[in-house]
Order: sequence, then C-alpha cells, then structure tokens
Amino acid sequence: MNQQLSGALNVIATDRVLAVVRAPSVPDPAGLCDALAEGGIRAVEFTFTTPGVADILARAAAARRPGTHLGAGTVLTAGQAEAAIDAGAEFLVTPALRPEVARVAARADIPVLMGALTPTEVLGAMDLGAAAVKIFPASSHSPKYIKDLRGPFPDVRLVPSGGVNLGNARAFLDHGAFAVCCGTDVVPPDLVAAGGNELEIRGRAAAFVAAIR
Repeated sequence: MNQQLSGALNVIATDRVLAVVRAPSVPDPAGLCDALAEGGIRAVEFTFTTPGVADILARAAAARRPGTHLGAGTVLTAGQAEAAIDAGAEFLVTPALRPEVARVAARADIPVLMGALTPTEVLGAMDLGAAAVKIFPASSHSPKYIKDLRGPFPDVRLVPSGGVNLGNARAFLDHGAFAVCCGTDVVPPDLVAAGGNELEIRGRAAAFVAAIR
C-alpha cells in the first residue's frame, strides 16, 4: 500500500484509535469532538446512519480544534461521499467495497478506509486504492484473525471495527492492527443524543486510550 499517511491517517496511526459516532442525533458535534480529543481520541467518524450527518459534519468542522480530524462513515454512494467532503470530512469510511466512493475520494485526494472481511475483499480494497482496510465486522472473528490476514498482506493497514471494546482492543493491536475503531464503549448512542455529557465521554475516551497503551 503506497499511499502516504495524510494528516488524518497520521493521527490515527499515532493514537491507534478512531471513534465511530453512530447515534440518532448529535446535538453538539463540536463539544463531542473536543471531549474525545481531551480524552486522547483525535479522529472522529460521523456516520450516514445519523440523520442530517452532513450538517453535523459541517458544524463540527466549523469549530474544529487544531489536531482533530473528522471523517464520514457508512458511506455507500458517490453522492454521500461528495456531500461529506463538501461538509468538511477529511477521510471516508465504507462498510464494504464501494468503487464509486473510492473514485470520489481519489479525486478529492482524501483517504478512504474501505470495509472488507475476507482475504478476497481485502485484496479488492487494495485494488481500489484504500489507504487502510476496515475489517468489519471484527466481532465475527478473534483478534488473531488480524495476524492471519497480515500473513499474505503484511503492508496493509488493517483497522478492526464492530465489536471492538475495552476488553479486546489491545489484543487486536497486539496481533498487528494499524488502529482500532471504538464505538459504544466510548460514545454510547443515548449518551451522545442526550447532549451535555462531555465530561463522561472524555472519561470514557481516556479509559479506552489507557486500555490500548
């Protein structure tokens, strides 16, 4: 995988984690990103399963603190990719192989983390120019699966997502993951949707970061 680390990927490589926010609403996206950054997680993915995610991204981008990087997840179409980039997304994430999303990302010169699970799909993601490959759903395999994939694909940046938690995140990294995605352990949907819980989210982020150190 020849693509150089961008600002967002460089931060993900350093922190070894990105937060995936999948909630029914995000009333204060900037405050949420600040809380996560203060807890040690500086890359945040807002997903297209949240209504109005383009507006959420735009609001977060308008108040983004230096060093924080925003991405859009569950990106399925070229239209979604373009809307996310227009709103300020610095990286895109897909749950599966999506050639049209890869083309939009390449034109905009931003990285895409392409979803895959099997060796064939990992190879397909590489062929599409993915900067990293999101192994999803990671809960369907043990952390050792990452080590198995790195046998034929030693240079691929593998990022497990789905079912990664405080109890197993370090094991995924120890078996060769480039980084891991954290979800409900750090950003529970109800907590995010309620708003005003920045202190608790910061503590959850800090605990997750401590667990993978």
